[in-house]
Amino acid sequence: MSEFDAVLFDAGDTLIRLSGSGEKLLHRAAVNLGADPLDPDEVTHVWRRVLDRSSKPAELAKGRDLSNARHREVWIALYDEAGCERLAPGLSEELYRLTVSAQSWEAFPDTLVTLRALRDRGLRVGVVSDTGFDLRPAMDLLGLSPLLDTVVMSFQCGVCKPDTKPFRIACDDLQVRPERSLMVGDNPLTDSGAVAAGMYVFLLPPPARTGPRGLGHVLSLI
Repeated sequence: MSEFDAVLFDAGDTLIRLSGSGEKLLHRAAVNLGADPLDPDEVTHVWRRVLDRSSKPAELAKGRDLSNARHREVWIALYDEAGCERLAPGLSEELYRLTVSAQSWEAFPDTLVTLRALRDRGLRVGVVSDTGFDLRPAMDLLGLSPLLDTVVMSFQCGVCKPDTKPFRIACDDLQVRPERSLMVGDNPLTDSGAVAAGMYVFLLPPPARTGPRGLGHVLSLI
């Protein structure tokens, strides 16, 4: 008999990720704007600045995942500061539009098979995600939604992980006790907050550029 009744997953970089590289998204955004082709070296430099700034504590403290409006405002400003507008006017807003589009996301190769296996074993499955936009359209498009019993997003509950509230909401939705639940994520600073909620946590290493995410390891814990 399993030690768990439910498994909760982080979303971004755990179950799903942006399809293709950030550089490709920048080039797509420029094409959509009708801009001249972008210099690949400049694009790489700008995207590196985006990645570097996006994970800084000062940037995370801006509350980008607490509302739709704040998410849009903070990310567009970040893209601008990283140099997108110097590449092409309007690029920051178009890049943001692409990143929140359901069509821009992909599931890892082992996502669906892992979720199905958990459901087949009788476990409830959910998502707890820090996000300032609705991920459900992407999950619908990728076929994840029928395999999920709840999706808890920070912009809806007004607080981000590692606060225990999102984890407790998910457990309540699933009608399971925290100590009978496993949280699977990739960020030790946020996903480990499930421990304070009374849950067990399994953290994944950073994803490889291609191939499975390593979600099969979750099944060995069930």
